[in-house]
Amino acid sequence: MKYPKYTTTVIGAHSVPDWYEALDRLIAVGHLAMGAMADAQYRATQAAVLDQELAAIDVITGGEMHRRTHNRHSPPNAMLNFFWQKIPAFQGSTRPKPITRHDPDVFHPAATCRSRIGHDVDLGLVDEFHMVSALTGRPVKITMTGPLMLAKIAYDDYYGDIGAMMSDIAKLLSHNFSLLAAAGCKNIQLDEPLFTVCEEDEVDAAVTAINMAIEGLPEDVHVSVHVCQGNYAVGKEYDGQIGHRYFDHGRYKADKICGIDCTSLLVEHDMMHHYEGRVGNKQLGVGAVDVQDPKVESGELVAERILAYGWLAPEQTIITSSCGLNHLPRKTAFGKLKAMTEAKRVLGG
Repeated sequence: MKYPKYTTTVIGAHSVPDWYEALDRLIAVGHLAMGAMADAQYRATQAAVLDQELAAIDVITGGEMHRRTHNRHSPPNAMLNFFWQKIPAFQGSTRPKPITRHDPDVFHPAATCRSRIGHDVDLGLVDEFHMVSALTGRPVKITMTGPLMLAKIAYDDYYGDIGAMMSDIAKLLSHNFSLLAAAGCKNIQLDEPLFTVCEEDEVDAAVTAINMAIEGLPEDVHVSVHVCQGNYAVGKEYDGQIGHRYFDHGRYKADKICGIDCTSLLVEHDMMHHYEGRVGNKQLGVGAVDVQDPKVESGELVAERILAYGWLAPEQTIITSSCGLNHLPRKTAFGKLKAMTEAKRVLGG
């Protein structure tokens, strides 16, 4: 199922309140029960949905608010640990793992795979779909970390072969995506930020695994793959670095990425040139709203960034951001949502 031209959608994460961390500390010392965090996450989800509705975003998410208890390394935390904890093969303590050549002191608390990954684990995606759908009448998209990210950042004490590990993760994702489709979800997104830094054979295996994960989904389900390079740091409170990409060293492998049998690819706007002549009939989400820029773009600027790629037909164009909005203040995040909608108006969507 393709989207109408210039459909607007978010990548997934919405602005995380700074009081999440204070609440998390109060729970850690026993001053509040865990239920307080669950209640806060639900209320934050309501707010994320409302912001997207007020900004008139076409395809929305729940902001991934329930996947976080703080905002440190939030995209990896929400993308990785939240799901690792649900998979029995990854149970146990985490170990630090460096994740970028840019700074050896930047690491992620990585889980260790100690046994074969089961194919029938419930990752909670259907529950998330029902929760968010109950809060809105708009189309709801559910995001999920892809097999490459889940496998590459983890320690592997069982497989000794990342391709085999990704294959089992793909079977697990396929099971959960089938459940989502059966529940009525029409919009599914996989997130993969590591293509650029991985070896060629690893990306080949990842493309095979992703295709395995999405194979057999109904024709009326729109499957997106978000491809970024780790747009995580925008201020001194994030690893002491400002506005850099963690995973931008290596060859940008658009030729391999376009082998994914998805409906659309969602990419950073300054990486769009890699896709010219390669996307076929796929739609492209132009990440023309820059999450690393603390300034709110105008709708005209977002439209200008999209029109710079004249080879992309309007019917193939989706308007989105370069990555999630979790690290931005709510006012800034909301302004960027409105810029997307304004760009759609400017472009005639």
